[in-house]
Amino acid sequence: MTQPPVPPALPDPLSPVPEPVRIEMPDPALVALVGASGSGKSMFAARHFRQMEVLSLQGFRALLSADPRDPEAAADALECLYTAAARRLARGQLTVIDAALVRPGERRRVVELARAHDVAPVAVVLDLPRPLLEARRGAGDGADPAELIAQVAELRRTQRGLTREGFRQVWSLTSPEAVDSAVVSRVPLPVDRRERRGPFDVIGDVHGCLDELRELLTRLGYRVTGDTAAPPPGRTAVFVGDLVDRGPDSAGTLRLVMNMVASGAALCVPGNHDEKLRRALGGRAVQPLHGLDVTLAQLGAAGEAFRAQVQAFVGALPSHLVLDGGRLVVAHGGLPQHYQGRDSERVRRFALYGDVSGRTDEAGLPIRRDWAADYRGERLVVYGHTPVAQPRWVNRTVNIDTGCAFGGALSALRYPELEVLSVPARAQYAVLGRPLG
Repeated sequence: MTQPPVPPALPDPLSPVPEPVRIEMPDPALVALVGASGSGKSMFAARHFRQMEVLSLQGFRALLSADPRDPEAAADALECLYTAAARRLARGQLTVIDAALVRPGERRRVVELARAHDVAPVAVVLDLPRPLLEARRGAGDGADPAELIAQVAELRRTQRGLTREGFRQVWSLTSPEAVDSAVVSRVPLPVDRRERRGPFDVIGDVHGCLDELRELLTRLGYRVTGDTAAPPPGRTAVFVGDLVDRGPDSAGTLRLVMNMVASGAALCVPGNHDEKLRRALGGRAVQPLHGLDVTLAQLGAAGEAFRAQVQAFVGALPSHLVLDGGRLVVAHGGLPQHYQGRDSERVRRFALYGDVSGRTDEAGLPIRRDWAADYRGERLVVYGHTPVAQPRWVNRTVNIDTGCAFGGALSALRYPELEVLSVPARAQYAVLGRPLG
């Protein structure tokens, strides 16, 4: 007699529902999918990334050989994959590498490539149980048994060292349920504020010239009250950094700018003087020169809580800002096209200090190469850092540090109008070792 079919088991309503694994992916980034053969990397890639973002080693092998498992095609396929990855990263596009990458030597090139293009190398590890991988191999999906055992063993031995290898972020999925529940979201880098459309008032190096800043904001139409300022409807102030040192009131300048940023009335990037102040407040050994000693004394008088707020504020500032749908870049020392919208220590150094040569002039001041003379980007770059007598327009760049602390003026570029508004310094607070250039 035929037995009736057994109905499928119903889920236990009391069993806990697994929490989804949330993967917040920086964008752009170079993503390495790490896992033994049969762990489901290609399916994971297809589920969470666009087809053109995924570079599959198996796919490149298939392009180069009628047999995708042809070992002679492996080296050529790997070169093609990394060439394509480099081209994508050069264009600022998130890129995913779908290959086993279970050995440190295989992953080293991923980290090197990401660093070369100033993007974060991140890893998603699919570390599934070996019996499951062996079952998939038996169904025709995966490597031969010996290679599979070696891959699993090598991954288990080395995956704890992924951060030491240089991967900025690592997510590990250790069960099919974790893989299935994973939710991948893309997180724009802090420098990417393209959604902020302006209009903007980009303000040059203040250097503690609080009275001139308050006057400039008033002339720009901001309502200055106490330690804050409210913008005209729709406008946002953007500070190019170097808020402190040299001028008479660095503490007051910080209060005003920090309050404006907190209220949404302003954005800000750090200057090299602000960064030096942050390191000093953190206990680092720095020379208290060029007015830093006065700034530290003012912050000391303001109290420990304010010092901590200043340190946190400067430490959280993005190295530069990409604004208005990508049409405007603000960076203290300027920024060439290939660094814009990226986040690395090299990008941050350039944004803070400009294109330094490592040499000094006869006055002991650093000699900087003129990066703007070679700039060919379409984005307008607004910067400061090097004092000039008048705003300096070169190609699609403008330097608006008109040397207020040195007796010049404090200037703002109104964007998109591209009009400059300046107020003269009320005094010469510091001496520059050379004339305003």
